Amino acid sequence: MAEKEIVLIGVGEIGGVFARGFLRLGYSVHPITRKTDMNEITARIKHPQLVVVAVGENDLQAVLNGIPETWKSKLCLLQNELLPNDWRGVPDPTVISIWFEKKPGMDAKVIIPSPVHGPQAHLVAQALDAVSISSRVLTSKSELLNELVVKNLYILTTNIAGLRTGGTVGELWRDHRTFATEVAEEVVRLQEMLTGISLDPSVLIQSMTKAFDGDPDHKCMGRSAPARLARALEHAQSHSLELPLLLQVESETHV
Repeated sequence: MAEKEIVLIGVGEIGGVFARGFLRLGYSVHPITRKTDMNEITARIKHPQLVVVAVGENDLQAVLNGIPETWKSKLCLLQNELLPNDWRGVPDPTVISIWFEKKPGMDAKVIIPSPVHGPQAHLVAQALDAVSISSRVLTSKSELLNELVVKNLYILTTNIAGLRTGGTVGELWRDHRTFATEVAEEVVRLQEMLTGISLDPSVLIQSMTKAFDGDPDHKCMGRSAPARLARALEHAQSHSLELPLLLQVESETHV
């Protein structure tokens, strides 16, 4: 029965969390990896209730380009650095901003409740609740856009600032607040350019610090930090946007 079928594209740590949640709700979960024959799965499951795209942000466009037409109205997206332009051509996906961390051999750690919006938002929230992960269902696309921008602000600010400071988000805000705020303000300018809407840096930074409070020991910088900085500067350059502090941080990392 299609209404009890979930397709999971990408079976990493986050994908595994969703798989367990849906299984506990009584759904059949059909994983798709790089080695899976997509045509074979599509032939068997023509109309799944949900197709969770749990690949990393670098693989998202390639996956979306290969999604069967019959699945496009069923997608759930959860990538970092996600904005509406990233799902152009996909009609009304369910989108969740992930605010929990899952590492190998460890239980998922919730930072703050994960906001979710779209046709299957309640189902996604139920699946996460089944594995004790808090979420909150949003009521509008404007709310979703704001939440995606907040998550992008958190990720880019902590990763980019962390290239200079290292340490945790709590230490960043306690010991390097002026620098972190200046980085955040440039990131907000970048988000304005990418979304085409006016944003209030002070409001967004306040929302970001709530996530700092949720897990002050979270490391600022992961392995993806240099790539995130490079991608941010590429976006800025393509739109003739000057971000001098981000350029300065980049120059420091290349010394």
